[in-house]
Amino acid sequence: MATTFEIALPAGTPDAVAAASSALDLVNDVEDLLTIYRNHSEASQLNATAFDEAIEVSDIVFQLLESCGPLVHLTEGAFDPASGALVKAWGFFKRAGRVPSAKELSAARTASGFRHVLLDAECRTVKFLRRGLELNFGGIGKGFALDLAARHLRGVWGIPSALLHGGGSSAYALGTPPGHPSGWPIRLKHPHHPRRSLGTVHLADAGLGVSAATYQSFAHEGKTYGHVIDPRTGMPSAGTACAAVVASNAAKADALSTAAFVLGSTAFARIANAEQTLTIILLDDGKDARPTHKGDAFRPVRG
Repeated sequence: MATTFEIALPAGTPDAVAAASSALDLVNDVEDLLTIYRNHSEASQLNATAFDEAIEVSDIVFQLLESCGPLVHLTEGAFDPASGALVKAWGFFKRAGRVPSAKELSAARTASGFRHVLLDAECRTVKFLRRGLELNFGGIGKGFALDLAARHLRGVWGIPSALLHGGGSSAYALGTPPGHPSGWPIRLKHPHHPRRSLGTVHLADAGLGVSAATYQSFAHEGKTYGHVIDPRTGMPSAGTACAAVVASNAAKADALSTAAFVLGSTAFARIANAEQTLTIILLDDGKDARPTHKGDAFRPVRG
């Protein structure tokens, strides 16, 4: 997933090294299923053949796809894992950003949209209804892997307390650290000033997703284009510097942080009102912008 996964366990946790190694092995297994950068992965096989025929997939991949539908609906398409054609059109698949032609962009939009993914729960198969449609789990895959790893730590190893993260942009907190009932503290870096902080999130049996276009962007004719694409328009999102969401699991937090980045503070308010348990932090893309937030898990920097 082009990032580093780490697991922190309280000192004295029994079988800490073996448990963490086992959970990280599970993350590797999940990546091998979901990555679009390995031809043998289930995601790559779906992208290559699911328009021609219904493809049976593993329980893990089907579970992820089933979870995506409600999130696409909730965000009104601002999160959509069936937008891989748009990612490729803009060059972000190979991290070589480019502005597509109008014809390329139109074709990519036609070949995008989770509404064109047909799931058969009884047969556990996936069928694409649009030629050229491609899945890309970049907006949810890390969080999903962390959720499975956390479940593994608790269910197989009996571990009640741990912090798992993937690259700092996705995290899941299992329980709370000893002596800190408010949860695991995580500092949110300012996207434009790495030495500054937006504030601190406290996680307890919850996931965190952070979306920003800080490290994947390109400039063209004086304009900067970030890698977070609005699936509804096919254009890179603009106007948001950073979006973070705390949710009941890391996959949901990942997906909703992507949607929050796309929608911005005003439009995302509808989702916030529908999901009362969320904590949301948004920073507009302005020189003197300050973060706005909703929810109890975030403590902003004062002053």
